[in-house]
Amino acid sequence: MADIEVNAQRPSACPAPSRLGILGTGSGLPRRRVSNREVAETLDVGEGWVAKATGVLERRVADVTETNLQFAVSAARSALKSAQVSPADIGTIIVATSTPDQAIPGIAPKVQGIIGACNSVAFDINAGCAGFLLACELGQTILSSGSQASYALIIGSDVLSRCLDTSDRRTYPLFGDGAGAVVLGSVSPGVGVLNVKVSTDGRLEHYCSGGPKLPVQGQCPDPTGHYVRLRGREISELVRRLFPELVTDSLKEAGLTVEDIDHLICHQANPVLIRECAYAVGFSPEQVMITGDRLGNTGGASIPIGLDLAVRAGRVRRGDTILMIAFGAGVTAGRLLLRWAANAPAAEKGVSQEASRPAFLLP
Repeated sequence: MADIEVNAQRPSACPAPSRLGILGTGSGLPRRRVSNREVAETLDVGEGWVAKATGVLERRVADVTETNLQFAVSAARSALKSAQVSPADIGTIIVATSTPDQAIPGIAPKVQGIIGACNSVAFDINAGCAGFLLACELGQTILSSGSQASYALIIGSDVLSRCLDTSDRRTYPLFGDGAGAVVLGSVSPGVGVLNVKVSTDGRLEHYCSGGPKLPVQGQCPDPTGHYVRLRGREISELVRRLFPELVTDSLKEAGLTVEDIDHLICHQANPVLIRECAYAVGFSPEQVMITGDRLGNTGGASIPIGLDLAVRAGRVRRGDTILMIAFGAGVTAGRLLLRWAANAPAAEKGVSQEASRPAFLLP
C-alpha cells in the first residue's frame, strides 16, 4: 500500500510461515434478527433505500442478556472442536475487539478461564475491523518463535450495536454483532499461510472513531460520546484505492493470479462496496464470500465468521486458496493469503451451499 506505512517493524514470521495454517473454525451469533423494515422505520426512510445503499438485508443484534464474551467463548469452543485441539494445548489466545464488555480485564483472559486454556498467555488487541488479520499475524509470529505451545486461538468479536446512534443513516443500518474464531497450528508442506501483512496510517484516524470514553472525575460523561462515527465517503474512496493494491501485492508475493483464488473473504464493511471492488479487480461472484447481507458489518468478527460459515457449508476444501482482505479504524488495512489445510467436513444442515448466496448457518 503506497500511502499506508507502519511506524515500526514487527518481527518476521519466519521460520517457515507456510507451515502454519488454520486447523479449525468457529463462530457465535446473537439470536435476534433485525430486518430492514425495522431499521427503515427507526430512521424514517424507505425500506428499499437501506438495501440499495448498504447491501444489508438483515443483521444479528445482541439482546440485553448477551455479551461480547459469550459470543467469543462460543466461537472459541466451536473452533477448538473443529480443530480437535484441547484447550490445555493452546499457548496463545488473542481476541481482536473494539467493543469489550468492560475495559479491565480484557476479554481474552476471561475466555481463557472459561474454556480452561490454563497454559496460555491471553490478551486483547484493537485494530478495528482489521483486528482479526493483525491477530493472525501476531499469532503466527508467536508460534514461529517457539516461545509458546503449538497452537494459537485467534478470535474476532464485536458488539457494535451498542455504539450506534439510531438516527445516523451512515452507521445504524450497517452494523451487527457476533464472533468468529480459528485455531492456528503446524500444517503439512504445501498448505497453510502464504503471506500476511497489516499496516496502519494514523493520519486517517478520524475516518472512523467511537466507543465509550473513560469518565473524567468531576465531569458528566457525554451520553452520545460512545457512538461510532464514520466518514463514509472518505472510507469508500480509500477502500476503492487500496483494495486492488492489497490483492495485487498478496498475489504477486505468492506468484498467483486472481483466477487462482478459490475464495475471497473480506471484512463486510458494506456488501455493495465489497462486491464493487472485488468485481473491478476481476473476481467472479462465485469466488466472493458475502455474509454482510444477512449479518451486517460485524467488525473484527466479519472475516472469521465468513470463513467458518464457508467451511461449515462444505465450500472450502483442502488445498483451496483463500484470500482475506480487511479495512479498519486506525486506518488499518491488511491481507492474508493461505492454502486450506483441513479436509472439508460434511456440509451442516441448514447451511446454504449456493455460490450466489452466503454459506450461512441459521441456528
